[in-house]
Amino acid sequence: MDLPRFEDVREAAVRIRPLVHRTPVLTCATLDRRVGARLFFKCENFQKVGAFKFRGACNAVFSLDAAAAARGVATHSSGNHAQALALAARLRGIPAHIVMPENAPGVKREAVAGYGGRIRFCAPTLSAREAALEAMVAETGANFVHPYNDPRVIAGQGTAALELLEEAGDLDALVVPVGGGGLLSGTLLAARGLAPRARVWGVEPAGADDARRSLREGRIVPSVEPRTIADGLLTSLGEVTFAIISRDVEDIATASEEGIAAAMRLIWERMKIVIEPSAAVPLAALLEGTLNLGGLRVGVVLSGGNVDLARLPWSA
Repeated sequence: MDLPRFEDVREAAVRIRPLVHRTPVLTCATLDRRVGARLFFKCENFQKVGAFKFRGACNAVFSLDAAAAARGVATHSSGNHAQALALAARLRGIPAHIVMPENAPGVKREAVAGYGGRIRFCAPTLSAREAALEAMVAETGANFVHPYNDPRVIAGQGTAALELLEEAGDLDALVVPVGGGGLLSGTLLAARGLAPRARVWGVEPAGADDARRSLREGRIVPSVEPRTIADGLLTSLGEVTFAIISRDVEDIATASEEGIAAAMRLIWERMKIVIEPSAAVPLAALLEGTLNLGGLRVGVVLSGGNVDLARLPWSA
């Protein structure tokens, strides 16, 4: 298996620089005191489509040669990746074919359509999504872009950590949420090349701890009936992401549901920015002490800000 390298992250940064936002790195003295560390937050909630996913999708789309690009791109997703791929394809002037489950929230359907995605609906099962995607690719010849288990996507996601390391300087540690592992894998590649002394942790909800169990068992443990408000972290690791994570990660920590909601609210109240539950998971682990990085300079990637304002986790 050919794994992406630090050089691929560097190339991705050059490729997508004119297209993505260089998101800010913010600090908060209150959170520093609560954790007992110096925290540097990479705010991907300010990225296009509201999440880091645009980086990977953009790199994948703009990596294609002209002949391949003309056939368009395709994926199955009901979340941020669908929106990201649709927008990246629109920027390149090519079609994006998106398979979405028929029960996908209306706001997500509208967002994908608004970015120009050509949506095909299917039953809300993985087998139905994969079958619909296979048929779509066969009909159109479009290039499949996996949401996370794709070297081009991983390299693109790594550009967030690359920017964080360039701006924050010498960090002792980086902490990122992990679902399918694209962001964590890309972060590991960036750190390995730019800051090899820095240690990297992934964090996931305790109710969706398949990555932690995968690392312990030395194999991919599927995510089965995960229970968490962090709906961006429900997927299992892929072969490529697992290979990178098992090779380079320091460890995988977990956070409770109560801790995730409290960390999300704390960031809203103290930093005055909107993040989604998945983005709050790393801070939750630091506040709960399941990950103790006291006294260190720590980079934290806030992965996104796409939250349903009608279903806030602290609402009655």
